[in-house]
Amino acid sequence: MALVKNLQKRWWQLLILGMALALPHLLGSRYLFQIVLMGYLFSIATLSLNLILGYTGQASLAHAGFFGIGAYGVALLTKAGISFWLALPFSALLSALVGFLIGLPTLRTRGSYFAISTLCFGVIISIVAGNWISLTGGYTGVVGIPPPTPVKLPWGGQIGFEDRMAQYYLVLGFLLFTLWVMNRLVHSLLGLSFMAVRNNETLAGALGIDTFRVKLLSFVVGNFLAGMAGGLYASLIGSISPSTASMELTFNWLVYLLLGGVATLSGPIVGAFIIPLIMESLQFLAEYRMLIFGALLIAVIVYFPRGAMGAAEMLRQRVRGLLHRRREATEGVVAGQEP
Repeated sequence: MALVKNLQKRWWQLLILGMALALPHLLGSRYLFQIVLMGYLFSIATLSLNLILGYTGQASLAHAGFFGIGAYGVALLTKAGISFWLALPFSALLSALVGFLIGLPTLRTRGSYFAISTLCFGVIISIVAGNWISLTGGYTGVVGIPPPTPVKLPWGGQIGFEDRMAQYYLVLGFLLFTLWVMNRLVHSLLGLSFMAVRNNETLAGALGIDTFRVKLLSFVVGNFLAGMAGGLYASLIGSISPSTASMELTFNWLVYLLLGGVATLSGPIVGAFIIPLIMESLQFLAEYRMLIFGALLIAVIVYFPRGAMGAAEMLRQRVRGLLHRRREATEGVVAGQEP
């Protein structure tokens, strides 16, 4: 019975999962397929930024730098002949380690000071990627990155990742893994500590929460996931350049997060899909589309500070409250008519 109730409660999540599993069979255009693939990759990156900014309240502007560390790590290691399945966790751990070292001094600052210090680090990563020619290839970047190593099955045969269908399910699997990690984190006592620090760091410290350790843990986990997304990006796209670690990517993910829904699990995914589609549909306006996009961003920040999913949740609560009041009024009328 508990299983049936759980399935009834989560029917819409199962419906979305079913649609995601069936989607590659419905996409005929290679262009649309590439947009969906990038949407999944950027959803992982935006979800990891959401952990740091949305749930812990730390405005990190170095996110693309950690994404780039993961991307360059996988690119260089797999080109050296190391298996993708070893290169990916190593590169993600490298991003987390760099995040730990950067977080030690920067997370002792607050507000705009933390944002500025991480902004500087992100710029440094981008400059290093463009000028350390012997390692990164300079502004030419790294090309010819091999796809993920095939997985051998115990009963014989193997699963390859050369075709786009296999790549789709690979990225979808990593997105589901990221959602599972985020869900477990934010609905635990640790997640409550993240949100306590976000809401009032001084009060959280007065209640016995080690605010620095909480912020550092959130920063490290978020950067691990960003590095993982970067590694997947490098292996699936096949080439990277310093633009992989550019500030433009960080600001794109920031916009996806703000418009999709801060401190929600579905908001970053909605933002990572909807915003690029809007931008693509406004291509005919050339650079003037940024005027419309800027006005949309201002309107959402002013009137819907929790983004699209926050607005949807607010609407759902209002409808539920209205229905509840109507039901109470109806029951009151019926009770008054009874002898």
